[in-house]
Amino acid sequence: MSPELIGLLCIILLFVLLLLRVPVGMSLLLVGFLGYIAISNLSVANAQLGISGFGTASSHSLSVMPMFILMGLFLSFSGLAKELFKAVDSWVGHFRGGLGMATIGAAAIFSSISGSSSATTATLARIAIPEMSQYKYHPQLSSATVAVGGTLGFLIPPSVILILYGVLTHEPIGPLLIAGLLPGIIMAFMFMVTIYIQIRRNPSLAPVNADVMPFKERFKSLSTIWPFLLIFLLSIGGIYLGIFTPTEAGGVGALGALVVSIMTKRMNWKNFVESLGESVRLTAMIFLILIGANLFAQFLAKSRIPTGITQTITSLEVSPYVILFGILFVLFILGLFMEGIAILVLTLPIIYPLVMELGFNGIWFGVIIVMVINMGLITPPLGINVFIINGVARDIPIPTIFRGVIPMLVTMLIFTVLLVIFPDVVLLLPNIMNG
Repeated sequence: MSPELIGLLCIILLFVLLLLRVPVGMSLLLVGFLGYIAISNLSVANAQLGISGFGTASSHSLSVMPMFILMGLFLSFSGLAKELFKAVDSWVGHFRGGLGMATIGAAAIFSSISGSSSATTATLARIAIPEMSQYKYHPQLSSATVAVGGTLGFLIPPSVILILYGVLTHEPIGPLLIAGLLPGIIMAFMFMVTIYIQIRRNPSLAPVNADVMPFKERFKSLSTIWPFLLIFLLSIGGIYLGIFTPTEAGGVGALGALVVSIMTKRMNWKNFVESLGESVRLTAMIFLILIGANLFAQFLAKSRIPTGITQTITSLEVSPYVILFGILFVLFILGLFMEGIAILVLTLPIIYPLVMELGFNGIWFGVIIVMVINMGLITPPLGINVFIINGVARDIPIPTIFRGVIPMLVTMLIFTVLLVIFPDVVLLLPNIMNG
């Protein structure tokens, strides 16, 4: 049996395991190990398993991940997210659709600390949906707003998914994180505009809130969001200015989050222990995935599939953009059935060399692939963010949420196309940073 055929059969097996909901890390380890046995022998597979495990776990670049995860969990468990939502709501909540816009704004700020789409979605679902329900927002709009707000967690730094992309492709993590900032802010603004347009067309989606907060109270509310701004400036600002490496920035951010939580008397011993425990669990899960991804990628390289695909496609006499949109379409289809991390570890060993061969920028492509993965977070049948919301707000049916996100999905699609046409939107800040 040829190496190419073995590689193809193993890819099919990996798809089957992932669709059967076998954990991503275990699926990658099993398929990569079996693939090495089929191509070489058991002793080579055992040796490669040890090398992949030690090499990945001892990688210095991965030390950034647990620090940023811990930073987000300290702030999440301290309960500052609720105060953040109230602060943003005091400024825009009195407009028609203002609570929805406040949810997007709070999601953008909270994402800049948590770095996690799921954490942002779950947190805001508990806070924002009951608030919007109290003001008679249509469930279709309120749930969709939280669902798309959660996608900002994958885009605005410190994005865990962008860090994973950097580790898997060896692109520099600092510029990658900075590259997601401007697109994330623009995406948040476009979501707000989409909410406004929907309500203009159908005013019954969101009634007018007659409660207008006095300016004195609005400025007073800003005092509750200073921890987020301080920690963001310390960590992400430190990376941008070249003061910290990404790992150092994560450590400074985690320490800052702990100090701020203690100073504001929001951190007790129970929350502290829970934050550490959850951080360890998330980090262990991600490290297992990366070890499996490393083994699987090395097996794929040995099967010669990535090289063969790259040579075949680049030999076609078509525009690189035709190939790029073909890749993005495949990634979008995968997003309907698989979660983002699985898509990255499964496809990057094949598509990243191809994209580089076509002459595209690796940092730019990282943001583009995150945009496509974000669409999968709100698209049936998987739609992880939708199911998270349904788990928190069980009175809102899943079909209602999916109907609500359709206009937002169109907005994300338009913005992704604009980023392909105007790559400088992504590369502006990294270029300034490196210049």
